[in-house]
Amino acid sequence: MIPSQCPKSNFLSKYAVEEQCPLATPAKRNMKIAIVMALCAILIGCEFTVPLVEEPTTKITPALLGLWQHSKEDGKVEKLLILPLGESEYLVSWPAGVEDALFARACLTETGDIPLAQLKWFGTAEGTLSDDERVYQIATYAVDDQQLTIRMLNADLVGRDASSSEALKAAIIRNTAAADLFRESMVFRKVQH
Repeated sequence: MIPSQCPKSNFLSKYAVEEQCPLATPAKRNMKIAIVMALCAILIGCEFTVPLVEEPTTKITPALLGLWQHSKEDGKVEKLLILPLGESEYLVSWPAGVEDALFARACLTETGDIPLAQLKWFGTAEGTLSDDERVYQIATYAVDDQQLTIRMLNADLVGRDASSSEALKAAIIRNTAAADLFRESMVFRKVQH
């Protein structure tokens, strides 16, 4: 039986599922989780071991909330879900609605007059937690009506090994004039219901 045909019934015993589905054994399931986490780390590229800000201080921006979608060059659509998580934090799911979606806590801040979002990736839709210390990403963003533009901070330029929040801020400010401070834009459109 191929993995996509594995039964999902909760009525089968653990052993019956393991016999019918090769991904159901703990070792194979752990290997799949490790591969998914490695791919996510490559695709998302968690860059930093230290946060830009320790505690969120900026209130949430209602215009950021909701379901957003981005069309890739191959025509596939990826979704980004941003929900409020208190008065000054967000819960982010990327790509939203898929079985290996990643989840992050996010907050807004400014460094050198640049509006920034800090993301701390903490787990997947499969219930796994990252054991990597590089869980932070920084992005600049602009939201205009029904469009959200995100550009990830170029860690190759500012360096990934900041030892403190202050050192990370200083590296960003030091490179503010650099044209490649941020990576290529990702443009999302708000999903209308």
